[in-house]
Amino acid sequence: MDSTRQTTLVATVGGQPQVVTFALDELLLRGIAVTQLVLIHFVAQTPRLQNAVKKIIAEIEGPRYENQPLRLKLFPIAAEVGSLDDIRDEADAHIAWEAINQLVISLKEAHHTLHVCISGGRRMLCLLTMSAAMLHFGHQDSLWHMYTPDEWIERSRAGSLMHLPTDLDTGFKLIQVPMMPWGSYFPVLRQLTRPVTLGDDVLAAPRRLLDYGDEARKMAVMKQLTRRQKEVLEAFAQGLNPQQVAEKLFITVKTVDSHKTVILAECRNAWALPDEEWLDYRFIADKFESTPGDR
Repeated sequence: MDSTRQTTLVATVGGQPQVVTFALDELLLRGIAVTQLVLIHFVAQTPRLQNAVKKIIAEIEGPRYENQPLRLKLFPIAAEVGSLDDIRDEADAHIAWEAINQLVISLKEAHHTLHVCISGGRRMLCLLTMSAAMLHFGHQDSLWHMYTPDEWIERSRAGSLMHLPTDLDTGFKLIQVPMMPWGSYFPVLRQLTRPVTLGDDVLAAPRRLLDYGDEARKMAVMKQLTRRQKEVLEAFAQGLNPQQVAEKLFITVKTVDSHKTVILAECRNAWALPDEEWLDYRFIADKFESTPGDR
């Protein structure tokens, strides 16, 4: 075992600080030697969030954890243009994603084993944290959600109870979320999330790289199709079903199906899909949605 490897609990937090200590207590009870606690939160501009953060700090610095080599790191979501106190639009979501993504990258590059709890704070914050985890986790890392019975939710609301009693069966459970660490299987996915700034869009380069791959495949398919097959493809790309395509192009459904078979065969080749993977016209609609109708 690598004695230099650190174990970090990363937790999203909002106005319910007990979510963090409940998770920490359970991990310690399981014999997991957490050495660092990282709190992901919005900038604490509301009294509710400010109080939550203060309660967690007081607990970590208090006597309960004095025998634990536990460091606390606050991670308020921020960007170069300023702090973020909520996610109100897609621009805010991108800022939060990039911040959380870089946090996880930095922890993994420092060889931390991660336990990530996504039970606190805004749902969007939890989703973004889970998204980053799926890319950068190794097989030794864990994603956690918690179940707290209603009785104990009410008794602990807003941090009125920061620790569950250990002499009672409270029904509390820390549940490991089944998750595929996609970045471990496909390392190129991790590279695509490395920060590359193009104008105002930090993720523009990775997205453009992925888009370029799909565009090349779409062009390869289109080159193999007849004029009529392209018309059928473009009709599917508009979201029409086979009956609607037939009516739009004044042909029979049987003819539409015949053209569809050819189109899907070319798609299977272009995307290197196995023969056993089932495809239908919805695949065409999904991949060619932005295909112009004028060809």
